[in-house]
Amino acid sequence: MAPTYGADRFQREIKLKTRSKGCHLVTNEIMAQIEEGVKNTKCDPDVRTDMDMCLDKIVPESLPWDHVDEGPDDSVSHSKSSLIGASVQIPIMNGRLALGTWQGIYLLEFRKLPHSRRIVATVL
Repeated sequence: MAPTYGADRFQREIKLKTRSKGCHLVTNEIMAQIEEGVKNTKCDPDVRTDMDMCLDKIVPESLPWDHVDEGPDDSVSHSKSSLIGASVQIPIMNGRLALGTWQGIYLLEFRKLPHSRRIVATVL
């Protein structure tokens, strides 16, 4: 989708493909699609592993889930998504995302099989 511009905004739809369940670092993919000059940051890979482990303990697949229309991870995925939420706000300072040294943008995929996900980035 081509970017749209308003009086005070820039918006673009970004499509990302996930390979599998997990906490995927997508900072570079998102930044490549929005305004130039956005800084790249380092993100500790252990955080992604720990986040995935934590969510698996909070919402275990081993529970007797009823809603399994799209597979055994169907309700598990909906439940985790409800806990995490579907949007994030990141401040921009001096034309750059105001991310800390170890911060990044993550896409949390809760389904085991690959999926295509749509993200709408809006810069105000």
